[in-house]
This record gives sequence, C-alpha cells and structure tokens, in this order.
Amino acid sequence: MSAFGSLHDLFHSTGFIIARNVALFFVVLFWLGLAYWTHRDAKRRIDDPWLVATATLLGLVPFIGPLVYLLFRPPETLDEVRSREVELRALETRITRPEPQCPVCRSQVEPAFLICPVCTTHLKEPCAQCAAPLEPLWQACPYCRARVIAQPAATDLNAALTAEAARNGAGKTPARRPRKAAASKAR
Repeated sequence: MSAFGSLHDLFHSTGFIIARNVALFFVVLFWLGLAYWTHRDAKRRIDDPWLVATATLLGLVPFIGPLVYLLFRPPETLDEVRSREVELRALETRITRPEPQCPVCRSQVEPAFLICPVCTTHLKEPCAQCAAPLEPLWQACPYCRARVIAQPAATDLNAALTAEAARNGAGKTPARRPRKAAASKAR
C-alpha cells in the first residue's frame, strides 16, 4: 500500500467526514454569530436603518466583514450619546442660570438673602460680627475677616425642624412634641 492510498482512505473514512462536517458546522455557526453580533451592535450605535442594513450586510462577509465594521463603527452607543447630550444640557443650564435659586421652591433669590422670601427656607448664615451672608463652606467672613464658627449638625430632625420653624416665625401652627432626647437637649 502506498502513502497516497492510506491518505485517500483516511480522507474518505466516516470519522474524518463527521469531524469535517462538525468543524464546518461550527465555522458557519461562528460566521452567522458574527453577522448577528454586527447587526445587534449596529442597531445600538446607528440611528439610520439603511446604515444598519449596510452594516449587517457587511457583517455577512465571512470573517473580514465584522473586522471592517469594527474599524468604522461609531465609538458610542445611541444611549451613551443621548445621556451625554442630557448631561451637557444640564451643565449648560447650570452655567447659564441667571440668578441663584432656592433649593426647595426654585424661586430666584438674591445672593445676599439669608432666607427664601417665598418659602422661608434658611439659605445662609449671617456673620456674627458684620451680619453679611456667609456661604456654608466658608471658614472666615470675607468682609470683616472674622472666623466662622461651624454650626453643629442637628442630630434630631424634630428638634431641628422645630427650631427652624421658630426661627422663621411659623410657630402659628401647633408643633409636634419633641422626643425625650430632644427635650433633654433643649433643657
């Protein structure tokens, strides 16, 4: 028997034919999977249906098509583009906002206001020496150079709301009774 006869028998054997068919099946499955991935990715990145169809057809070119698509696809998905545009609009409105606003009622307030004139929300603390309005993060008054004493954070919400209502003159409505811990702190 010659070497070519044994190779001929090997290539025409049932085991080789089954292995070849399974390998071809997986190659075709991989090729169609790449085409499907190209189609899905193009739908996520391209808004025009004609360009999506073109990208899908390009993805059907065996193995080279998806690589070419990877070179020319948009870098961002449509969701990323939309979220970036919303973020930019929010930044632009924050930058171009003409005057400061109250954080509660969104009415316009002057930078020198200590409370909101509409909803009486406490906006800024006055300086202890010159009564100029101070920003919450300032460590010293820029007008009189006095050190700013940090206000301790209220641990009891009811006591803080009661104190805020008393400061704003909203004591006309009956206030809730403070908890025991708040009552003992007030004494």
